[in-house]
Amino acid sequence: MKYWYLIVLSLLAACGEKLPPPDAASSGPKLVKAMKVGTDGTTPVVGADSASPQTASENRYSGEVRARHESQLAFRVGGKLVARLVDAGARVKAGQPLARLDPADAQLTVVQAEANRSLAAAELQRTQELKAKNFVSQAVLDAKVSTAQSAAAQAQLAKNQAGYTTLSADTAGVVVAVLAEPGQVVAAGQGVFRVARDGEREVAIAIPEAHLGGLKVGSGGTAQLWAAGGDKIYRVVLRELAPAADPATRTFAARVTLLSAPADLPLGLTATVSFARAATAQIIVPLAAILQQGERAAVWIIGQDNTVSQRVVEIERYSDAGAVLKTGLSAGESIVAAGAFKLVAGEKVRVAGQ
Repeated sequence: MKYWYLIVLSLLAACGEKLPPPDAASSGPKLVKAMKVGTDGTTPVVGADSASPQTASENRYSGEVRARHESQLAFRVGGKLVARLVDAGARVKAGQPLARLDPADAQLTVVQAEANRSLAAAELQRTQELKAKNFVSQAVLDAKVSTAQSAAAQAQLAKNQAGYTTLSADTAGVVVAVLAEPGQVVAAGQGVFRVARDGEREVAIAIPEAHLGGLKVGSGGTAQLWAAGGDKIYRVVLRELAPAADPATRTFAARVTLLSAPADLPLGLTATVSFARAATAQIIVPLAAILQQGERAAVWIIGQDNTVSQRVVEIERYSDAGAVLKTGLSAGESIVAAGAFKLVAGEKVRVAGQ
């Protein structure tokens, strides 16, 4: 009996203990993260972990200073390169010799052509004397005249070909690349030097396809040179924009003209080119805020009393910052930025931070 009495007392003590209260967080409204759609005329950029939009007013691109005109110089005849008179980086003047080919074959051709020209001239003179005595017909004389003219033309051509064994600069500029070395046999038209002409300077940049919409030839911007510490700012104009993207980088090559830049500005300097963004009110929301309803996308709108309702939106494209919406949201509306997959229409939520 003593043992039964102890068991009964234990049961009565256990019944008198109070149970812990239920977790208020598990029984109350669900906690969500909210964001407010931008109300200005700039482009709100909101990441998945942001609660407020960030704005940017310009796009920047890194580029390299180049000459407006670059020409690839080549010999007009083929042969063995025996002398290169300048190196890369050398400043040259118009008419300055840059390289020479072995002239032996060209000189032999000149000697042969001169001999043929002298022989044809002598035969023409004898034929003219015979025609004066009516020993030959006019047709024979005409043939000798034609032969003499052809031989004279061949001799002049041979002299020109001999002169082509020396490659000279066609304009003042800077040698930016050497494409052949002494001892190499080059063909006619094969590049030997690339020369950047003095004068107008440009910056070569690459533009991603997402930024093409606000740019066109003639668009103005600014450029800063890194070598000058960013203190010197030049105005630029977009002069050229490639019609097709580079297959490797998927960017579009572009050239911008540096206005009022000195003609002797060193080539190869690194520059930052800036173009203002178009003032369009694009709305970018986090990917976590998008609900996929079949073929349609939707977001949760937070009402005045923290009640959520579903709104269908149209997505224009996806970017690194999130989904760019085309329609569906207006400035000033609040949406659920995180936690959207656990909600139902008409449900009340608690907003983090409130």
